[in-house]
Amino acid sequence: MPLLFEFHRSSLFRFLVVALAGLLLTGACLAAETAGGGHGDHGTVVVEFLLGLVVVILAAKAGGEIFERLNQPAVLGELAMGILIGSFSLFQLPYVDALKSSDALAIAAEIGVIILLFEVGLESNLHELLEVGLSALLVAVLGVIAPMFLGYGASFLLAPELPWYVHVFVGATLSATSVGITARVLKDLRKMDTKESRIILGAAVVDDVLGLIILAVVSGVIASLARTGTATVDLGAAGVIVAKAVAFLGAAILLGRLLHGRALVLATKFRVPGVPLAIAMAHCFLWAGLAGLLGLAPIVGAFAAGLVLEEKDYEPFIERGEEPIEKLIKPISSLIVPVFFVVMGMKVDVSVFASGKVLLLAAAITAAAIIGKQICSLGVLEKGLNRLVIGVGMIPRGEVGLIFTGIGASLAVGGIPVLGAELVSAMVVMVMVTTVVTPPLLKLLFSKQAA
Repeated sequence: MPLLFEFHRSSLFRFLVVALAGLLLTGACLAAETAGGGHGDHGTVVVEFLLGLVVVILAAKAGGEIFERLNQPAVLGELAMGILIGSFSLFQLPYVDALKSSDALAIAAEIGVIILLFEVGLESNLHELLEVGLSALLVAVLGVIAPMFLGYGASFLLAPELPWYVHVFVGATLSATSVGITARVLKDLRKMDTKESRIILGAAVVDDVLGLIILAVVSGVIASLARTGTATVDLGAAGVIVAKAVAFLGAAILLGRLLHGRALVLATKFRVPGVPLAIAMAHCFLWAGLAGLLGLAPIVGAFAAGLVLEEKDYEPFIERGEEPIEKLIKPISSLIVPVFFVVMGMKVDVSVFASGKVLLLAAAITAAAIIGKQICSLGVLEKGLNRLVIGVGMIPRGEVGLIFTGIGASLAVGGIPVLGAELVSAMVVMVMVTTVVTPPLLKLLFSKQAA
């Protein structure tokens, strides 16, 4: 009782009450707007989007706060709130379906994930990426190959009726690692300077690059299948997609670096505030858009755009009083990026968990995700290192797994999504489990190592 009383008095409880009231009020307004027909087609879309955005933003911050206080990543809270909102459709609440089917919210979520990958690129150092050690490189390569084959096998064995490209996409989704979650845990443990940590972080960044290339290739092949209407793939066409993905990344890094540098030189002559942020965001959206035009996932271009930006590029602006570019982007990302995770959560159909098959599929995919990353520790060449620490550090899929899942849900062949409701739900379970288990396991392993 005292604990409950303290919780009632806490600022968190008051915030949750306000957030819940906002959700209910906004939902009622959205339901009235949907039922009443609004202010014409354009006006209705705008009003529904604004009201839906209120629901999503409040839900994201409430969920993130709860999970942060539970010492879990905020992204899991945002995802959980999305699942909660989506589950309200079981009670046939009209505004929930409007939220889930909102094209405007889907676009906002897409922009959010583009900005997120741009930030990931910003946090990665191109020179360090090129200088990554042999062990980190081998760990990354094995950490991509093993989960991909295991994921394909788990999907094929439990859902053999699905087309081959569905199993391939499941495997591709398991290939990447969420470097942000592991880095945060290592930082909290003050273990960033250990050899194991350096291998984990180096491998995770290379892992992300390889995962994005695989995503670009697989998405391109599936898009080609959707255009031709056939379930077979031309190996020559697949080779072209691979070459296009690699060539695009190379061009984005080399040409992007040149164009960005020239733009910043020109920008130093401007006197209006906010020019560095405008240049950076235009750079991000340009390469994301070009990737989309080439049939690649826009997040590939966004990551490459962030990868070529360096802190020293913005020194002239910092000297005249501007904030570093990472700080300028942070308020934008903290507002719009959580929209993606809430919208992603709303895609989870909780009713499918009544089926034992979905639970079994989720368990198998999760096991493949965890075991696959343990195999990658075989790439460690140095003696005396804790391979289990490295394998565990590569486990979390976090936001990266959700991004891949979201793309799989949006791709369709013959009008049928590559990842249907059952697979999306199973993949979300995998992401949550791999993200939750990693921090305590790393803490346990490092404490044993210290003892």
